[in-house]
Amino acid sequence: MQTIIKKISLVLLVVVMSFSAFAQEIEVKGKVYDAQDKTPLPGAVVIEKGATKGVITDINGEFSIKTEKGKILQFQFIGYKMKEVKVENEWLEIGMEQESDKLDEVVVVAFGRQKRESIIGSVTSVSASHLRVSRTDLGRMIAGRAPNTEEYQSFKENRFFPVAKQPLSTFSLDVDAASYGNVRRIINQGQMPYEDAVRIEEMINYFSYDYPQPNDGHPVRIVTETTVCPWNKKHQLLRIGVKAKEIPSEKLPASNFVFLIDVSGSMYDANKLPLVKSSMKLLVNNLRPQDRVSIVTYAGSAGEVLPSTSGVDKQKIMDAVESLSAGGSTAGGEGIQLAYKIAEKNFMKEGNNRVILCTDGDFNVGVSSTDGLESLIESKRKSGIFLTVLGYGMGNYKDDKLQTLAQKGNGNHAYIDNLQEANKVVVNEFGSNMHTVAKDVKIQVEFNPALVNAYRLIGYETRLLEEEDFNDDLKDAGELGPGHTVTALYEIVPVGVKAPAGGVDPLKYQSSEKEDAPRKFNNKSELLNVKLRYKNPDEDESRKLEVPVLANVVNKTASEDFNFIMAVAMFGQLLRDSDYKGDATYAKVVELARKGLGDDPNGYRREFIRLVESVEQLAK
Repeated sequence: MQTIIKKISLVLLVVVMSFSAFAQEIEVKGKVYDAQDKTPLPGAVVIEKGATKGVITDINGEFSIKTEKGKILQFQFIGYKMKEVKVENEWLEIGMEQESDKLDEVVVVAFGRQKRESIIGSVTSVSASHLRVSRTDLGRMIAGRAPNTEEYQSFKENRFFPVAKQPLSTFSLDVDAASYGNVRRIINQGQMPYEDAVRIEEMINYFSYDYPQPNDGHPVRIVTETTVCPWNKKHQLLRIGVKAKEIPSEKLPASNFVFLIDVSGSMYDANKLPLVKSSMKLLVNNLRPQDRVSIVTYAGSAGEVLPSTSGVDKQKIMDAVESLSAGGSTAGGEGIQLAYKIAEKNFMKEGNNRVILCTDGDFNVGVSSTDGLESLIESKRKSGIFLTVLGYGMGNYKDDKLQTLAQKGNGNHAYIDNLQEANKVVVNEFGSNMHTVAKDVKIQVEFNPALVNAYRLIGYETRLLEEEDFNDDLKDAGELGPGHTVTALYEIVPVGVKAPAGGVDPLKYQSSEKEDAPRKFNNKSELLNVKLRYKNPDEDESRKLEVPVLANVVNKTASEDFNFIMAVAMFGQLLRDSDYKGDATYAKVVELARKGLGDDPNGYRREFIRLVESVEQLAK
């Protein structure tokens, strides 16, 4: 009997060993890309057919999943045909073909239904039941991590104002472009962006325009153009463009840079600290011998990783960057204080002094509230040190905090979601983003009530100023770097056209006869007057420019740049579901954008058209 039991046990052992060998897991890695243009597809879903395992490709379109040989992997990405591949090797290269009519639904693994603004990032592993969900749920995936906690500053869009009662409009210029990059990332994940993530002026100013150079000794120049409003033919649209003077890179002043890098645990993902390191290496390649770099990091506390080092010693700087790793809490306030202290220690009197902050904004130790950070950064503003804020990541991205730091700290703000965007920000636009030619730049427009019934400023809701602020040199405003182009749009209701603006009842306790009495306006040659104030970077007293806009220059045909600008503005209003979007449609956005393609050497405008076409499918 014992002999029989031993034989049975031996047979069972052989079977178990054979099954274990057969079912042994392997790690399969690979890359998912567009079969046509070979570009990587970040955010593509990779799942094991018939199982509960899944991953999402990283910013380079790469993935890693544990599975078994012989299993079937399914690859899915919104707008592309699903592809099934049998696992035979440990490296797979998957080319996916576009299929725009397959946008109604996608299969994903393990999603968390959250608020509309919920956005999730690069998921490394999921394990849950298969769910068939609508396109708006794409990207809302969780993998044993906290729910989405992205934060955006809430604001109401600008309304129409009657010129007779409010003839002046005043605001600070905004060169930030973070909103466009962030919105693009959300859309590429198959989601419609939360409306407060859409800041129309930043979407417009993401792109460069062919504005003429200053030629009168000022570092900035104003250009204007007026045409028929494309979403309301009864209205007019005014473009105010500002061009900052260009400076060749070899003539830029020497720089004292402090890289302030968030190395907390929240920066662990591939699209955070690893991308920060790649970005900083690109920036280091632009350094000259006269430039100097220090590196400060912060997690639970802040510390100096690299003392001030000459730009000639690029390898030493890159080694310091490469040594960084993520872990711990986020003492962002302490990091900011140390970075400014080191920048002041190495201050270049005739140079460019700048802190470059790289973070997801998820501060949680020490000074971490929006109000606290605002007070902290305002105290540093008078130091003569400028600030560049580079935002990274998704899922816990604190856009509101980074906006506050950039706006209150003599700074600018960009969002980086891939290496191509990093190259745009820190290489192609190095001079304009890392140097300053004019600070505290603000605009005031006076409308002529003889010709303009009402107006509204499109965008700039978080940059509005009081009328008196225009002549107040103590009031902070935006900064412009070499070569920057900045654009503002006004929608104008001509006299004789009813304005979509509310009125007020007659006063009960005061006579309103004086206010309601007809007023005579004799000047009918000028539509409006544009004034701009700026300060040189090392001065505290502002200078003023002034340009009238004539009434007889309303063009029926807009320039290429203006067509594209109107397309971006229309797109932003559709994304925000604006009360004033009129008869705007995504098809009209694409039509206008195609008219405004121009030269487009870097392909940014063509990318915009593809983005709009994707949203048009998502919105159906």
